[in-house]
Amino acid sequence: MFRRIDFYDDPDAPTPNSLVPSVNVVVTNANGDLLMIRRSDNDNWAVPGGAIDLGESIPAAAVRETLEETGITCEITGLVGTYSDPRHVVLYTSNGEARQEFSIVLIGRAVAGSPTPSDESREVRWVPRGEVAGLQMDRSMRMRIAHYLAGRAEPYIG
Repeated sequence: MFRRIDFYDDPDAPTPNSLVPSVNVVVTNANGDLLMIRRSDNDNWAVPGGAIDLGESIPAAAVRETLEETGITCEITGLVGTYSDPRHVVLYTSNGEARQEFSIVLIGRAVAGSPTPSDESREVRWVPRGEVAGLQMDRSMRMRIAHYLAGRAEPYIG
């Protein structure tokens, strides 16, 4: 099985060989619960997201990735921040790609659909804010969600 392995400030991390603009989306429902996926490639919990395709805008990629991974259609309502820490390297064992972190994290509101797993998401569910901290996830994802939950007045730039 192919895996995604996250390294942070790790001397054993592979040298990055790519930089891919990507987007993540913190989607909430009317109750304020967060839309979370359990990733198929590493079993960690995360908010939906993925690479921005050529010819696609950032918001369009966010809406597309959310729908593909979760079955939920959302509208984009804000920005959590930008995340580009070169100490965070992601290795994809399927092709040896070692990607330096580059993600724009947006805020979205669910407008249609029901949580439905995909090839990329083993499980999809609405998670109450108070339960998010108890989920297994990478430190980078935990930081992104914490920035959202803190209700920062200004977006994080890092």
